[in-house]
Amino acid sequence: MARIAVFDSGLGSLSIIKPIQKKLKSEIIYFADQQNFPYGNKSQAQLSKIIQKSIKFLDAKFSPDIIVVASNTPSLMLDISSSRIIDVKPPLNEAIKKSKTKHIGILATKSAINSKGLTQYIKQNNFSKNFKIFKINGSELVELVESGKFISNKKYCQKIIKKNLDETVSKNNIDTVTLSSTHLPFLNSLLKKQYPKISFLDPADIVAEKVFLKIKNKQCKQNSLKIFASGNIEIFQTKLNKLKINNKVIFLSS
Repeated sequence: MARIAVFDSGLGSLSIIKPIQKKLKSEIIYFADQQNFPYGNKSQAQLSKIIQKSIKFLDAKFSPDIIVVASNTPSLMLDISSSRIIDVKPPLNEAIKKSKTKHIGILATKSAINSKGLTQYIKQNNFSKNFKIFKINGSELVELVESGKFISNKKYCQKIIKKNLDETVSKNNIDTVTLSSTHLPFLNSLLKKQYPKISFLDPADIVAEKVFLKIKNKQCKQNSLKIFASGNIEIFQTKLNKLKINNKVIFLSS
């Protein structure tokens, strides 16, 4: 029986779960580490402590086959990938194939944008000098998702999206943007409305494929999902209900 633990600082990694469930049948343990939200403003030292603690805790409590660190920020800032741990990074190879202008944006949290890890990740991909990569701070957009404003106040969200992206995107002829926070796919329809000519790439399918390849022979008869959260679970339950997710949230603190 395949058991997968997925965690992030809040709502973000829910965007990873559906693609995993489409790809294979499994038991998913989802942990929203609200107590440490947002990961995007933490230092490397703070984040390392938080992530290692959560991984050890989830491993001890649930004995999962795979742990998905479903957040780009620690995935870029820390060296956490292993045979049992899957991280999430910007889908730059897909962006290169997609872009016609050869100008690509990476939309991520402030910490990820400023990290040495992102710079190294870009260098590792060894792109042609014809391509230009632009880093865009999307921390305010992550907050739109976590606060629920992307559901309750779409006009305000459009204003914040325009404020954060307009100058960089328009001036640099960017035609492809990676959604490099798992919160950002929740804004996909609003982003496409604001920028209909830009392709916004979600790495969720890539993560789902990696999970599938590791545990395809241990599939369950049907999908199941248990949701846990640290911090105020009543607030988190309300957020889930707005997303029409009715699973009961169980308190859990690492």
